[in-house]
Amino acid sequence: MKILITGGAGFIGSAVVRLAVARGHEVVNIDALTYAANLANVAEAAQSDLYAFEEADIRDRAALDRIFATHRPDAVMHLAAESHVDRSIDGPAAFVETNVIGTFNMLEAARAYWSAQGKFETFRFHHISTDEVFGSLGETGQFTETTPYDPRSPYSASKAGSDHLVRAWAETYGLPVVLTNCSNNYGPYHFPEKLVPVVILKALAGQPIPVYGDGGNIRDWLYVEDHADALLLVLEKGQLNRSYNIGGENEATNIDLVRTICAHMDDLHPEGAPHADLITFVTDRPGHDRRYAIDPTRIRTELGWRPSVTVEEGLKRTVAWYLENRDWWEPLLSREGVGKRLGAA
Repeated sequence: MKILITGGAGFIGSAVVRLAVARGHEVVNIDALTYAANLANVAEAAQSDLYAFEEADIRDRAALDRIFATHRPDAVMHLAAESHVDRSIDGPAAFVETNVIGTFNMLEAARAYWSAQGKFETFRFHHISTDEVFGSLGETGQFTETTPYDPRSPYSASKAGSDHLVRAWAETYGLPVVLTNCSNNYGPYHFPEKLVPVVILKALAGQPIPVYGDGGNIRDWLYVEDHADALLLVLEKGQLNRSYNIGGENEATNIDLVRTICAHMDDLHPEGAPHADLITFVTDRPGHDRRYAIDPTRIRTELGWRPSVTVEEGLKRTVAWYLENRDWWEPLLSREGVGKRLGAA
């Protein structure tokens, strides 16, 4: 299968690229190479004859039309997005432009290509989204595929908008789509502005580790390589016009997650231990959802998938990876906004 993957130089996208190429799929990676992208994430895959790269912005419809016509993919996996909630609070326009307008352009380019190719039955447009579109949970309950949308941040609102567009294009134009909504990802190649790499790198540097509010916000943590596996499975075997929630079955409060990372740092990098002494509570960000939790019943019962990596094991692997790959993350620390408090207003 030839798969056109948008955002393939980003965190989740690059995991999909690496796995798809390893499994023998042809991959066309479209990425605008904005601040969070890094071609080093796909360096191994790029050595394969199965891999091609196109530097393009999904807001550029002409470029998308050219890429579809040139590469003639069998399927699309649309991951390109602005994704950092804090940045969406400081600058929401980029999130609307990329996540909403960009998705619109992808849908129209895909529809034009699919129609020109005779609307072949095997084509798929897989839209990858987030559980944040569902809003915030109380102490009990989980998000299902039928949970009403209730986004609370510019980021989640823009992703909700893109989800609605994808469903509308399926209903109105018959575009063959599948959708997935995932929980919080973590793992190797995670850009160093998100919680897990921030904690690791602050601990390594002996600097205060910032934790929002009281640290009681709860997330379901999904190892990125597990996520990539689930995404390819949904692309290949998911039911058309259906959505699948992908979760790690690993709920944890932010403070417990941070303490677990610190414990792994103590074991793998004893210098500076106990690293938990660096934990510092900071003012919460606006609109910070209290709890997310995924009900993965549909993907488990219909497709037989469930995560293979526990949060304890996944965090240990992730800490080890960052300790062993300073040459990957160190140059990224100078990029715009990294290491600064964002989304505080």
